[in-house]
Amino acid sequence: MDAFKLLEEHHREIEKIFEELEPTTERAVKTREEQFRKLQKELEIHTLIEETILYPVLKKHRETREITFEGFEEHDVAKRLLEEMAMMDVTSEIWTAKLKVLQESIEHHVEEEETEMFVDGREALSKEEIEDLGARMEAKKKELSAFKTAGA
Repeated sequence: MDAFKLLEEHHREIEKIFEELEPTTERAVKTREEQFRKLQKELEIHTLIEETILYPVLKKHRETREITFEGFEEHDVAKRLLEEMAMMDVTSEIWTAKLKVLQESIEHHVEEEETEMFVDGREALSKEEIEDLGARMEAKKKELSAFKTAGA
């Protein structure tokens, strides 16, 4: 599996969750809670596979080093927002504002990855390396998805 295609597909899944969550109002408590849990799970999985499998390889290459460190920092911002939101009532106006900031941050991150990091990564890595990374990330994603679904 192509590592970059795998991540792009996961980006589309996360975007779909945002599309379902974003138009909800404070009255849609159950929907917000369910969609937020789903978003939280997918973002946790996504950041983990990038940070433990892809980013360590990309930061070794001159072409992708700087953007990789930026990716780590953007992940930290998203994690902090998710933690704060998880502690809040989904009916809060502040929760709604944080959701918008999170969505905008993720959209920016995805755009940079897809238009810079992945393009430069394709130049820095061989096709075999990209396929190997993809296989490792796909296996880890399946493992984490099963683990998170089991209630962990």
